[in-house]
Amino acid sequence: MASSPERISPEEHRITLEIARLAGLLAQKPRAWPRHDAAVAFLGSLQERAARGATPEGLRDGAEHPLDRLVRAYHLSPAEIDVLLLAGIAEEHEGIAEALRALHPTGEPRAFVGLAARLFCDSDEERSLLRRTLESGGATGSGLLRVEPGPPFYERSLSLTDGLWPALRGVAPWPRGWARADGPAVTAGLEEWLSSPAVAIAREALALRRPVTVLVTADRERDALERARALVHVAGRAAQCFEAGASRELFRDRARIATLGALATALDVVPVLQWPRSDDARHDEAPSLDEWPGTSILCARTGELTLRGTRATLVVSVAPLSTAEHASMWRSLTPEFAECADALAARYPVDPAVAAAVTTDARERATLRGGPLRETDLADCARVRVAAELTAGVRRVTPTATWENLVLPTHARVLLESAVRRLRNQRKVLDEWGVLKGYPGARGVRVLLAGPPGTGKTLAAEALAHALGVDLLVVDVSRIMSKWIGETEKNLAEAFDLVERTRAVLLFDEADALFGRRTTISSAQDRYANLETAYLLSRIERFDGIAVLTTNLREQIDRAFFRRVEFVVDFELPDAAARATIWRHHLPPSVPLDHDVDFEELARSYAVSGATIRSAAAAAAFLAADDGGSVTRGHIRLALAREEQKFFGLPVSLAGPLAADR
Repeated sequence: MASSPERISPEEHRITLEIARLAGLLAQKPRAWPRHDAAVAFLGSLQERAARGATPEGLRDGAEHPLDRLVRAYHLSPAEIDVLLLAGIAEEHEGIAEALRALHPTGEPRAFVGLAARLFCDSDEERSLLRRTLESGGATGSGLLRVEPGPPFYERSLSLTDGLWPALRGVAPWPRGWARADGPAVTAGLEEWLSSPAVAIAREALALRRPVTVLVTADRERDALERARALVHVAGRAAQCFEAGASRELFRDRARIATLGALATALDVVPVLQWPRSDDARHDEAPSLDEWPGTSILCARTGELTLRGTRATLVVSVAPLSTAEHASMWRSLTPEFAECADALAARYPVDPAVAAAVTTDARERATLRGGPLRETDLADCARVRVAAELTAGVRRVTPTATWENLVLPTHARVLLESAVRRLRNQRKVLDEWGVLKGYPGARGVRVLLAGPPGTGKTLAAEALAHALGVDLLVVDVSRIMSKWIGETEKNLAEAFDLVERTRAVLLFDEADALFGRRTTISSAQDRYANLETAYLLSRIERFDGIAVLTTNLREQIDRAFFRRVEFVVDFELPDAAARATIWRHHLPPSVPLDHDVDFEELARSYAVSGATIRSAAAAAAFLAADDGGSVTRGHIRLALAREEQKFFGLPVSLAGPLAADR
């Protein structure tokens, strides 16, 4: 029984027929190379093979063959089409390459100008036309076809730009140096942006394949790339996104740019190029894409590029999504949590591409667990994605402390809980009621925690992050601050940007080191220190995230800072009742206690901070474990004496009651 005929793609079938046509033309002129009968015989046999070949699949309705796209885009003449195919057939089969080697005057396995002249020209006029076409025609001028230098003109080899022959078969061998940035297009939450006037014009240009450059700008080039991917998708086109890494030389290499444009044209994709960011150059000229035949997209940070060239350019800006748009995004991505969309928007106002990745992670996690998707899955996966973006000088802490771990006066607890409610009610107050409309930083929540050491300020920041269901990002001041001019501001800008994207809680511990009072200028160092403080005051006023700042020296904070914060919470040393509660928390019922341990008596006798109680309780427990018994009052007194020695250097044997309440 005969096997069913093989099915091949339309691209493969078209090229096979073109090769057979050229092979037949070669076989018809054997007298041009009478000593190469074997080569001629092989080339002639290709016609018969093509006739017995596989059946082509049909092209999609309205789709063009890659070769037809090149012809239309580059306005190629019939002669250029013939030479283009002749230049590429050596890549089709080793037998063809060997046949061309036998025919080539210098033994190269490629077609050459003289071969094209013998095949396609029947008069001197046609030979002259062919020469002009190869020297200045559209195929060579655009880089599709190369006439290699070296020998006399008619002995020069013909070649195609890298990757073009596979592209004619529907394969995409993208040029080296460009890193593909593959990923799905995410449009959730972008409905308003996609319908804006500037984006609508860009969509029309993409749909009509107009020869224009669309410049998409955002605060981060990666965000611009993801929006460009969504833009191409809604225009009904396919996008191929590329990252250039740290090198801008790829954009300067006209040959590589031309090759990229040719392959994109053949494969009918929109090239999306991400402009690389450089720390030593914040502004540069955009590459010239004047010779590209179709629509291309360039993605860059806002304000980094100056446009040049004669090619029409459409500029599309990317602005952060509103709370309503973030809520719409989460409803689309997680319809099972539609009722919680506002809360998700407040907690995780990330870019749609990041939100889609978080959702994919969370669903896979739920599948492997064998249960439904939970909100905690989203929270955990969001933390992992955030951690991958951490910048130098920022440390991630997964919060475990809760409000129950805090022993605070009522007024302090109320202020902290109010900060959480302020974030959760932003949709109603800012979006629906229009309060603070147009004010930069209106969505930010800034909290200053001031008080003596060990009073629970850092623990309160952790409890705040836990209540919001987000991570705590702690700024390492020693790594953020730099002696180099402008470096501190750059490091801080990256930290602020990260938190605005992820809505984690940003903690500046001992903030007086950064937000200290500005001083009278007596040296260049004073001037730059004042500039850093001025930058911080301006940036935190425009900050749209959650920032918690702690200080032991409230009076050292610049006075201009206080009007820029929503909440100032003063922490004090705990009173006797609070100290007793803290002792019970750190020596729970699971710890064996001797009958002489009285928490109320300890609280009255030792007026210490909560941090000191925590350290002393742990030390007393270890002392009891060493003695093989329960925790006694003696263990606690010795532990407290050691804590006192840390600060005052007193001999442990002299320790007595520490600063008892009066």
